[in-house]
Amino acid sequence: MIETAALDFLVPSWWEIKVTVAAAMFVILSFCFFSWSGGGGGDGGGGDRAVVLENSGDGIDDKDKMGQLKGDSQANSAYIIKLELLAAKNLIGANLNGTSDPYAIITCGSEKRFSSMVPGSRNPMWGEEFNFSVDELPVQINVTIYDWDIIWKSAVLGSVTVPVESEGQTGAEWYTLDSPSGQVCLHIKTIKVPANSARAVNGYAGANPRRRISSDKQGPTVVHQKPGPLQTIFSLLPDEVVEHSYSCALERSFLYHGRMYVSAWNICFHSNVFSKQMKVVIPFGDIDEIRRSQHAFINPAVTIILRMGAGGHGVPPLGSPDGRVRYKFASFWNRNHALRGLQRAAKNYRTMLEAEKKERAESALRAHSSSIRSGTRQANIPEDVEQKAGKLQAFIKEEVLVGIYNDLFPCTAEQFFNICLKDGSTFINEYRSVRKDSNLVMGQWHAADEYDGQVREITFRSLCNSPMCPPDTAVTEWQHFVLSPDKKKLVFETVQQPHDVPFGSYFEIHCRWSLETNGENSCAMDIKAGAHFKKWCVMQSKIRSGAINEYKKEVDLMLEMARASAKSHMSSGETTDRSSPSPIITQDNS
Repeated sequence: MIETAALDFLVPSWWEIKVTVAAAMFVILSFCFFSWSGGGGGDGGGGDRAVVLENSGDGIDDKDKMGQLKGDSQANSAYIIKLELLAAKNLIGANLNGTSDPYAIITCGSEKRFSSMVPGSRNPMWGEEFNFSVDELPVQINVTIYDWDIIWKSAVLGSVTVPVESEGQTGAEWYTLDSPSGQVCLHIKTIKVPANSARAVNGYAGANPRRRISSDKQGPTVVHQKPGPLQTIFSLLPDEVVEHSYSCALERSFLYHGRMYVSAWNICFHSNVFSKQMKVVIPFGDIDEIRRSQHAFINPAVTIILRMGAGGHGVPPLGSPDGRVRYKFASFWNRNHALRGLQRAAKNYRTMLEAEKKERAESALRAHSSSIRSGTRQANIPEDVEQKAGKLQAFIKEEVLVGIYNDLFPCTAEQFFNICLKDGSTFINEYRSVRKDSNLVMGQWHAADEYDGQVREITFRSLCNSPMCPPDTAVTEWQHFVLSPDKKKLVFETVQQPHDVPFGSYFEIHCRWSLETNGENSCAMDIKAGAHFKKWCVMQSKIRSGAINEYKKEVDLMLEMARASAKSHMSSGETTDRSSPSPIITQDNS
């Protein structure tokens, strides 16, 4: 009896076996059905970011469609187009109950914006604003309205293309969609702005000015590194790396669970539920506020509110009464920890923008002051930099310098200047010739209102020894010197900017030579050098060490040639050129 009872308990009955097999077959068939529904077709009805990127069939690839996130058309824009999506009426009823869940995708050039989704309505009211920047007119704006679906691909309810040919505004107008039924109401305003302005028009400041490819092209050399999720999933730039990541869920009709990736410039989210992919890329430049919130009253969440006119990126955002759109993320392991991380990343982004703005202003000021006064190669100086011209500026970043040489040198500070640096000296030409540099163009020393002492600019092409670099690169070097009134102290500073090496626009090589006469034919020489990074880059430590090591080799060769020149001049009695006018001597106030 006991054995029979045990067998009845452990061995399933025939009915239990049939139920189990049927349930397994149902699960397998359901999975295959949803996989086929989510991955097939190319009819252009994609509502989420993955469908829009992969299935729209409009001939634009992923990188082109995400160009607006890189800011490709933001830096030199000549027009701002402000489009207000006001409402739509008589849309097609795509749901079984005769209603729709409409949202709009607005495209202007390579920029794409998503409106919020209005649930259960054929006559939605949006009242949302979208800003686009274009280089020239005319352009065409396409507005396509979709019906959001939880699982299936979003169906197209209709679209319309509106040409924008000149400045001005159209007023609120109804446009008929290319579908059996439906109209959309738009208000379009076009504003012309200076090409080099910040374009802060009615709260619009442009998205991600740093993410330009054209200004940072590195020539034929490409730095290869293993792509991360930001490159493989979102097609972002190779130098963008994940700083933090969180497991969370995006609130839509229900919670779509996925993973959030945070970089220095974007907040990205990816989800793949029932084979329905969602890709959201939110530039920090579009974020107005990050705040804590709740989902369903019990689930802690984080709400990211975008600035007016930014629009959604990737999937339809949630609407707000004030016209700003938002994304809500819930189901974090630790909501407060994630909130602090996101707010810290947003603060770091703003700090980075301010630092880059200041660095650009200082570089423009240095280039302007060091260029040849009588020539035509004058740099454009921002207005805010010109206002600071009355205050003496630091020529180099002292905090990046490290010592590379400290010893006695067999000549005085004045003799070193006359032999190696003074106008008319052939030392720089001989030194660059020994290094096999070419195309040397050297300006004249002249006083600058912005700096103590005198400045000049030289340009040349220099050979590259790194396997990561091209055979040679164009280099611009700005030089600055201060000679004390008693001619016993000389400070010589240089800033080198390579142009054709990888990440060349990201960094500069700063150097300071300090000489102090301590004898009749002797001086104490101290040389410091360092790499100053104007922008963060993924290979920062490698570039810094390589640049300093390369500059040490330059210093060794320059000192060897300078010693030989000093010995030659002293032996011939030409330690000081009495027939030539002395340089302008300026008190070193530092």
